[in-house]
Amino acid sequence: MTPERAEHIAISALAWLAGNDELLPLFLGSSGAEADDIRAQAENPAFLGSVLEFLTMDDAWVVAFCDVIALKYEEPLMARYALPGAQAVHWT
Repeated sequence: MTPERAEHIAISALAWLAGNDELLPLFLGSSGAEADDIRAQAENPAFLGSVLEFLTMDDAWVVAFCDVIALKYEEPLMARYALPGAQAVHWT
């Protein structure tokens, strides 16, 4: 996955979170971001990575997001690994 595609998915995820009254406060609390900062941070690849990091913490969130924007369920995690700050974990 290209970084550009990953950023597009992350921006879509951010918009989805912003419209979710239940998850947005959880995201803001876990990321330390302020609601007013979201728009400014939307161009920051590291912040977008944190959006996908949060989203992929719960399979139900991934399914709900992917169903809304017609993505394959594995794409948010693939996008996360294409953005700064992610390293694949190998459980060997």
